[in-house]
Parts: sequence; structure tokens; C-alpha cells
Amino acid sequence: MFNFFRRRKRTNSAAESPEIPENIDWLVVGLGNPGAQYEHTRHNIGYLVVDALADALPVVAGREYSFAAKDGVAYARAHTYMNESGKAIAPLAARYSLPPERIVIVHDELDLPPGKVRLKQGGNENGHNGLKSLTQELGTRDYVRVRVGIGRPPKVSGIAIPDWVLTEFASDPSDAVALAADAVRAITTSGLGQAQNQIHPRS
Repeated sequence: MFNFFRRRKRTNSAAESPEIPENIDWLVVGLGNPGAQYEHTRHNIGYLVVDALADALPVVAGREYSFAAKDGVAYARAHTYMNESGKAIAPLAARYSLPPERIVIVHDELDLPPGKVRLKQGGNENGHNGLKSLTQELGTRDYVRVRVGIGRPPKVSGIAIPDWVLTEFASDPSDAVALAADAVRAITTSGLGQAQNQIHPRS
């Protein structure tokens, strides 16, 4: 599976700010952990979805995040680890004065079966450290979530949740990635309600 942000990004010096467009109407963030060892783990499904959305777009890398943008939509992934995602993303959201309903977070969801995609706005973080960081730094829970199911480890396996999310997928997640990417496109073009009607029957 490709990693567009790692393969195509242009890196600025740490002193530079990323060259982002002046007008952004939506910020789409894929959650994950940086580093090759995490690239294909369950916790990084958000990264994979944003990679798919940014395919063929020029990518700029700053010190704290990478992004690509087109038609008023910015696709970003933090360079921080999952539990500090908000520290990288909140300044980007603030730069454009985006309300929470225009911030879309793509993340792994333990409480959904693998491959299922569900969309919602707001709600609890349910122990997800990336969402906790975003809520703390954004000062709100009311951002939009694209929840991509990874399921929980089988009880008989004895695998702890922190180990489960940091292991690789048991099967190719391409279908789930494609559906979640479609969900993001539907949200940013038609709104959350219509996107739910389009996406939920498909998984």
C-alpha cells in the first residue's frame, strides 16, 4: 500500500512555515503515528485514508505536520505521535478560524468491526488518545469524525488493546480506506447528513 505523504513530500527547514493556501474551507486530518514501524498498523488507518485522498497532489511538510490541499480542502497528518496530535493540528485549524463542523478527523475505531465506516459529529473520545489530544487542544469535542473499524482483539488471544492497535492489519484494509475516503469527499461536498445517508448503507 502506498504512503503518499512519505513518498512525495517536500521538506521545509524547521524554521520555515508550510506554504499553505490562503483559503481553506475544510481541514481533514488522518490520525496515526509517524515512523516506518507504524506505517501499516491498525492505529494508522487515518494516515492511510488521508494518503489516498492526497494522491497526485503536491505535499508540503512543515515541522509539525504535512498537508496537501485542493479546492478549499486541506488534508493533513501530524508529525507528532498519536497522543499529541492536537498540538500539531490545533494551530492549523486556528490559522483558518475553522469551526469544529469544518474539521474532519479520520481515525481507527475499536468498537466497530473491521471495514465498517461510521460518521458522526462530537461525542466522547472513548479512550482514543489522539481524539483526547484534539479535544484538549481544540477546546471542543464537536469536530466531525470518520470512524474506521478495526475491531477489538479476540478475548481468547490475550492481546492488550495498546498492542492490538500497534500491530499490522490481519487483512488488506484497502476497501475500508477507499470507503472512508469516499466518506470524506461526501462530507466536504454534501455535508455530514447526506454523507451518512450515502456511506452507512455501504458497510
